[in-house]
Amino acid sequence: MKFEDKVKIYHKIFKFCFTISLVAFLTLYLSQATGYYEYEQHKTATFTSEQIKQFEKDVAEGKNIDMKKYLENSNKDYSNRMSDLGYELSSGVGNIVKSGIEGIFGALNKMVEE
Repeated sequence: MKFEDKVKIYHKIFKFCFTISLVAFLTLYLSQATGYYEYEQHKTATFTSEQIKQFEKDVAEGKNIDMKKYLENSNKDYSNRMSDLGYELSSGVGNIVKSGIEGIFGALNKMVEE
């Protein structure tokens, strides 16, 4: 392979990585600039204050109070077979990479000690 061909390939790879990085940066910047995160936090705070008001109202009326009613977990579980498979796959790859890095540093450590 000619040197010019290698330069073209490296240039394409760099251009692709730069484009992906730029898109990720712009996405994060725009979500911060438009206040999306603050809006999500505001919705959570509003929901919490509504729960407090309902709790105080029920206490004033002398109703039977069950804390689970006021502390409902609104987080939904979106796991399915594909997400479980993806998690297992990423865990496996992570373990392989970890063992590889540990092996490399172990070998380097032995070289340095000798």
